[in-house]
Amino acid sequence: MRKIETQMNNAISEGTDWRTANTRVETVEGVSSVYLHNNLIAEITDDSIKLYDGGYQSNTTKSRLNAILSEHGVTGEGVFQKNFEWFIRLWNGTEFFTTEFRSGMRLA
Repeated sequence: MRKIETQMNNAISEGTDWRTANTRVETVEGVSSVYLHNNLIAEITDDSIKLYDGGYQSNTTKSRLNAILSEHGVTGEGVFQKNFEWFIRLWNGTEFFTTEFRSGMRLA
């Protein structure tokens, strides 16, 4: 995980606002919103994560989302790309499964 992603995750965990270079975290009423190049890419609460591609399915967006999932999601969940399409590996409580990534999807 990159240093910037560690700092981003610390801000989310602490519920504080944070900004550096192209990434920022804003926390309002228990919801931490993560922005990359001023595009919303995630909303994290105590019991859910909502993921967005911010309109750009870039390697940096994918890296930020995977950093968020590794720290605040279930171990093993992650976003990946195959043949230029994004997918996400999720845990359903019993097993992992893969589905297409949809911007705005909510993980409980």
